[in-house]
Amino acid sequence: MSIFSAVFCRAADEWTGVETELDDAASIDDVADIMRDASGSASEGTMVLLMEADDEWFAVVRVEDHSDPRVFLSDVRVVHEHPVAALLLDSGEIEAPEQVEGTGQKPYPQPGGDTRLLVDLGTPSGELVALTAGGGLLPGDILAEIADRAGFGGPLEALRL
Repeated sequence: MSIFSAVFCRAADEWTGVETELDDAASIDDVADIMRDASGSASEGTMVLLMEADDEWFAVVRVEDHSDPRVFLSDVRVVHEHPVAALLLDSGEIEAPEQVEGTGQKPYPQPGGDTRLLVDLGTPSGELVALTAGGGLLPGDILAEIADRAGFGGPLEALRL
């Protein structure tokens, strides 16, 4: 499964973004360190990591300065299937649901984590959940909407090309 991940940070009132690799991350703290490293000199302030896996699920990780990461996952059930998503459990904001055996389509996502992590960046809690659970949008489209609202839609689009 291919996973797209990119870190966005704001410096001098302008957002910049850089694509990242999370293959070496073993914990949420490693993810935060990767975010800080990718942000370089802008590693103070707001950093947002957007992650998307083959239009199946997405995650948002937010780090402010040296605070603990805040996370949101579009469908908590994927922590059983995807090691990168399972890293988000370390944040303490997401609980792994009971694993149900069986196959087939998962028609309705079960979002989890901090739904308020993007409030000051233009996506209120209720809207984040509505986009995720009932909007009928693909994960990549939801991330594009989140990025547009926050002001880094252009940098995200440039990285996705």
